[in-house]
Amino acid sequence: MRIGLRTIKTAVACVMAMMIANFFHLSYATSAGVIAILSLENTKKDSLYTGIGRIVSLGLATVISYICFQLLGFNAVAFGIYLLIFIPFAVRLNVTEGIVVNSVLVTHYLLEESFGLHLIANEFLLMIIGVGSALVLNSHMPNREKVVRQEQQIVEELFRKVIWDLSKAFDHSDNQLLKQNCQKLMKTIRSAQNNAKLLSKDRYFAINPYFEEYFFMRASQLRILQDMIELQAKIVVDQTYLKNLQALLEETALRFHEENDGHQILNDLSELYSFYQNLHLPENRVEFENRARLFQFLQSFQNFIELKSEFAHANHFSNHTDE
Repeated sequence: MRIGLRTIKTAVACVMAMMIANFFHLSYATSAGVIAILSLENTKKDSLYTGIGRIVSLGLATVISYICFQLLGFNAVAFGIYLLIFIPFAVRLNVTEGIVVNSVLVTHYLLEESFGLHLIANEFLLMIIGVGSALVLNSHMPNREKVVRQEQQIVEELFRKVIWDLSKAFDHSDNQLLKQNCQKLMKTIRSAQNNAKLLSKDRYFAINPYFEEYFFMRASQLRILQDMIELQAKIVVDQTYLKNLQALLEETALRFHEENDGHQILNDLSELYSFYQNLHLPENRVEFENRARLFQFLQSFQNFIELKSEFAHANHFSNHTDE
């Protein structure tokens, strides 16, 4: 049985919160530990926002429960009315994470049959200690950037393989393996996108959406690449017409990298367009349809490269040569 880092942090945060609450001689000190457990989220930012939401909603819960208990007495019916009012307000104010925790704290007013300032302060201190303990323990997070970088390398390597294999597939060999590798690539990209989002949330204030945008761009490229694979299977032209295209695909695969801006590939692609435009006109319908598919393939390839080029320029890459 493996005990993960989050499990350890949860246990430590719980114990810390209860010990601090006991140190200050707070009533219901165990509640601070429960709050710490519930406030320890997957990321720093989620823990912070959850904690703030719970503290804010505790103020709302205290006001509503005070009104209900004063009008109806300290009984179960008054508590039920409190829930009927508090829950919709919490949903409207987008602080639903505080519904359960704060309702538990409200039961302390019910049990004590009091809204004395000492008890109200006790509840807020329990909340602050519990949330604070979770934030302290969540200040140490695993190095997700390392994980994201590793997945980025896997994504780029898979792209290189698919593009290289595509360049060799014009002999009309079975492209089923190409499709399988595309599925594997999409699965890796989705995993990387999820980790990139978690990485962004591991910073309290500084937001860097680079990796999220990067993997979104790669996912868009993959969809284009899948279209290119479908088109390639339908292209039947003289092999001499394909040598330059195959060479360009090979070059793209060899130089496929995060920091390449695609500028040189776009230039080479423009020359390839000119080469095809100077060929003799199709002599029959079949040749015309195949030529049309070839140009559609080139257009998709251009869109594929332009996506990376636009991304590179938007992120101010420099000293790049090609895709």
